Amino acid sequence: MKTRRRTRKRGGGAKSVLGKPLIPCNVKKVTGYYRDGFCSTGDEDAGTHVLCAVMDDDFLLYTLKQGNDLITPRGPNFPGLVAGDRWCVCALRWIEAYRAGKAPRVVLKSTDKRALQYIPLEILKNNYGTPH
Repeated sequence: MKTRRRTRKRGGGAKSVLGKPLIPCNVKKVTGYYRDGFCSTGDEDAGTHVLCAVMDDDFLLYTLKQGNDLITPRGPNFPGLVAGDRWCVCALRWIEAYRAGKAPRVVLKSTDKRALQYIPLEILKNNYGTPH
């Protein structure tokens, strides 16, 4: 079985949407496709988990209704999320939530520049951006 862990350096040398080195999104509840705390991605990440979002109740309930339960703990590797937690979310799910008026704030310094392939920087900055 292939593993996606530790075959690359943490963060993969990715840049943020601000053009600076990507900083971790969350290291206490380890997030990211590679489970290294960074919202970096690679070709094998079909969901494009590139947006570091600050969870809120509206988004958590919205994504639950879409079939992605981020609230319920599932074993030691996923303790469940609550409002205020930072988590790497899929670009397309964030866009869906944005269109529904349920998108969470984004941590720009922790959001991979590949998010810009899906979402204009101005939308991230003007409507949802938080630099920290």
